[in-house]
Amino acid sequence: MKVGIIGTGYVGLVAGVCFADKGNHVICVDNVQEKIESLRNAKVPFYEPGVNELLSKNIERGTLEFSMDIKYAVQNSDVIFIAVGTPSREDGSPELKYVLAVANQIGESLNGYKIIINKSTAPVGTLDKIRATIKEKTTHNFDVASNPEWLEEGRALDTFIYSSRVVIGTDNQEVAETLSKLYEPFVDDQRPIIVMSIRSAEMTKYVANTFLAVKLSFINEMANLSELLGANIDSVRKGIGFDPRIGNLYLAPGIGYGGSCLPKDVKGIIHTAQMKGYNLELTNAVHQVNELQKLMLFKKIHEYYSGDLRDKKIAVWGLSFKPETDDMREAPSIAYINEFLNYDVEIKAYDPEAAENAKQIFGDSIEYFPDKYQAVQDADVLVISTEWKEFKEADLDKVKQMMKKPLIFDGRNLFAPQKMRDMGFEYFCIGYRENG
Repeated sequence: MKVGIIGTGYVGLVAGVCFADKGNHVICVDNVQEKIESLRNAKVPFYEPGVNELLSKNIERGTLEFSMDIKYAVQNSDVIFIAVGTPSREDGSPELKYVLAVANQIGESLNGYKIIINKSTAPVGTLDKIRATIKEKTTHNFDVASNPEWLEEGRALDTFIYSSRVVIGTDNQEVAETLSKLYEPFVDDQRPIIVMSIRSAEMTKYVANTFLAVKLSFINEMANLSELLGANIDSVRKGIGFDPRIGNLYLAPGIGYGGSCLPKDVKGIIHTAQMKGYNLELTNAVHQVNELQKLMLFKKIHEYYSGDLRDKKIAVWGLSFKPETDDMREAPSIAYINEFLNYDVEIKAYDPEAAENAKQIFGDSIEYFPDKYQAVQDADVLVISTEWKEFKEADLDKVKQMMKKPLIFDGRNLFAPQKMRDMGFEYFCIGYRENG
């Protein structure tokens, strides 16, 4: 099949390399020349394990090409995916101008029947706007469909290739059959293709991410309560996670969720409800809990020092919102580091992949180190913000020797508290009392 994909971010590029790897001819389009040149040279402009290898393989095979020309992609494709950003506005509503600008260009470029699929996360009713925008610009027949994505940054290839399900929103049976054929290599009886109405598919994306956000905020609140009561949240989450009605995914306590999906989608569905005069009280609470949780490490350290943070050097391990990605969008580290900076604290930061993106946010207000051990040299406190594997495998005796004081505040619960205390650390994490 001939596939055009407009947008080469996480969603568009991962879909492109995966479709190309199954023998389809894929044209990926972006309007940033530097990005297109990088991709043509088989260099992914963001960190995502495994994507570079598939990119190189399929460029060499000739199944994957890159262009800045939407018209070229549209006219040489059977199906066209829209996969551009829909960032949150100040009021929480998704910004649709990029999606609609692409729809406008598609309409101007049509040279025959095409299927246009929206893969960008957007409110219910967006496909109606896309359809109307294209229709204003062309006399050619076309169909539209919704195809939400479920990528998890850090394991995007796995979550595309082995997706738990493929959702297709369409009002046309032939469109459903065409897209089912495209996705056939990625599904089986346990991972089905689910066909539904367009508006149901648009709603499904928001509901799925909002439910995951509910689970994360819920377990973080229970972790905070467990800590106050002297319970062990790790035991608690195991005790509830084996209940099949609950499940053990998205029950890891920490310092809040971030990234490009959950925060944006939670705010998006809140705004959508407000436009209909409906207050999503539970979802609003989920968002508020998450924003407070991002400051938990700051609050713990502020309390430890009785509010006196003058001249403190704080080492931070991990800046990205999760491991195996360089994505800083809505990362909890942004919230708590900014609080420390208000107290003129010296921040000594290390992240395996996200330092360059972090510099776009913090500039030179924090110090960046190329090695985790250099970051802890002479530090008063070590804060663990992201659960990179290399942190869990760190030489803790070396860390202890290099710090001014063996004091760790762990926002991801990487270590067993009693073992850390046996090693001579003061160790604070999420959901445990110091003597828990």
